[in-house]
Amino acid sequence: MSTPTTEVRRALSPLERWYWIADQVSPLNVVARVQVRGPLPTALLHAALHRLRRRHPLLRVAIAAAPDGRRPRFVPTDQPIPLHRVRADAPAADAAPGWVRRVNEHELVDRIDWRDGPLCRAVVLTRAPASGDEVHDLLLTMPHCVADGTTVLALLRQWIELAEQAGSADREVDPSTDAESTGSAVVAGEPALPACEAMFPRRYRGVVGVLRLRWLLLRELCRTHRHRPVRVEPSSFVPFTQRRTRLLARSLTNDQVAMLVAACRREGTTVHGALAAAMVLAVAAESGAATSGHLTIGSPVTMRDALEPAVPDRAAGTYVATVPTFVRHRPGISLWQLARSISDDLAARRAAGSQFAMVDLVRLASPESVSTSGRFIEMMERSGPVNLCLSNIGRYDFPDRVGPWRLSGAQFIAGLSVCGYLVATVNTSHGQLFWNFTYVPDALPEQRAVDLVEASVDAVLAAIGRRPVRSRR
Repeated sequence: MSTPTTEVRRALSPLERWYWIADQVSPLNVVARVQVRGPLPTALLHAALHRLRRRHPLLRVAIAAAPDGRRPRFVPTDQPIPLHRVRADAPAADAAPGWVRRVNEHELVDRIDWRDGPLCRAVVLTRAPASGDEVHDLLLTMPHCVADGTTVLALLRQWIELAEQAGSADREVDPSTDAESTGSAVVAGEPALPACEAMFPRRYRGVVGVLRLRWLLLRELCRTHRHRPVRVEPSSFVPFTQRRTRLLARSLTNDQVAMLVAACRREGTTVHGALAAAMVLAVAAESGAATSGHLTIGSPVTMRDALEPAVPDRAAGTYVATVPTFVRHRPGISLWQLARSISDDLAARRAAGSQFAMVDLVRLASPESVSTSGRFIEMMERSGPVNLCLSNIGRYDFPDRVGPWRLSGAQFIAGLSVCGYLVATVNTSHGQLFWNFTYVPDALPEQRAVDLVEASVDAVLAAIGRRPVRSRR
C-alpha cells in the first residue's frame, strides 16, 4: 500500500528567496560527504535516490519566477536526482583527497539547475585500494534555499539506508512505488512543510510578535553601530558575480575531541565557544589588533526545535539563522576567556530570540530579484553576520555501519556566495570533529587563508595541551 505525500506548491519565503537570489549572483551550495567501504552497484544507488526523492517533497521541486525574476515559487518536477559516478585515483601523499578536489572544482562552483530541478545532485567517487576493497566518497549537493547542514547530512544518511533496504535479498526494487515496504512495514513520505517563517513561535506572530522582533532587531543594529567591530578585510575586492568558494578541510582525532570536550567542561564553556575563539584569535593576530577592540563572528543557530510544530532533523529545508557575537578582544586575552564570552553571549541571544530577529531583517530588507539586489548585497558586505562565521551542528549521529558497508568521515561544507570571506562548518561524527573552512579565493589569497586556518587549529591544539602539527596543502 502506497502512502501519498503532498507536493510543494508555494512562493519562496523571504529567507528562501534571498538564498535563491544570492545563488544566482554567486553559487551558494551546501555539500555533505561520507566515505563508504564495500561494493555499491549503480542500479542500487539510483533506486535509493528515487526512493529518497519520493520521500521528500522538496526533492521533487524546481523554481519558477516571473519574467522579471520576481515572485519565485516552488513547482513540482518529475526530473530524477542526477547521479554522477567518477573513478578516482588515489591522491599523492601531499595532495588533497579526491573528494576535496571534487568539491573545490565542481560542488561548490557549479549551480544546481533550479529551473528544471530537482534541487539536488549526487556524486560517487570510487577507487580500489591495494587491499581490494572498494572505497567510495558519496557527495550530496543542494542549494542553500532548500537545505542547511543538518538537511544534507540527514539526506545523505537516508540515501545509504535506502540503498541497504533496496538491496535486501527478501525484497525487489520497484522504482514505481511511492513508499518503501518490508513485509508489512510501510515507510511513508514526509509532509510538505511551510517555510520556517510560517512556523515561528506564537510569541513572534501577530502585531505584538512583530513589534517584539523589531525591538530585537533594533538592539542588534545598535550593537553593530556602537562596537564597530573589526571584520575580515579582503586582500583585494572580488566582484560579487565572480566570487567562488574554496575548501580547506581539517579535523580533530578521537583523542583530541575527548581532550577538547574535557577542557571545555573544566573551563566552563562549550566546544563551539572554543572553536569560535580560536578563529577570532587568528583574525585578531592577522589584523594586527594591538589594542582592545571588538571583533564579530557569526554563529548559525538552528530554529528546528523552536518552530511550531518542531521540525525533525530528517526533514529537508533551511532552518538556520546567523546570529553575530561581538567579541571584546585585548592583547594577551586567553582562548578560554574568549570562549566563555562567546558561549555566554550566544546562549543569551538565542534565549532572547535573536535568530528570529535576523530572519525578520531578511523579511524587511531583502531584495525581490537579482536585478534589485545590489544595495542589500552591499549592506551584507559592510555589516553582514557571515563575514567570519562558524556553523557548528555539534554531535551528529551518523552510523559507522549500514548493512554490508562501513562508513566514516561524514561531514558537511558550506558555500559562501556573496555572504562572507571565511566560514567554518563543524560536526562531530564517528568520534571525530570535522572542521571545514571555506573562503573566497583572491579576496583571501591561498596562503593567507591557509595561515588563518592553521592558526585557528593550532590555537585549539595548544589550549588542550597538544603540540600543533601543521598540515598545509
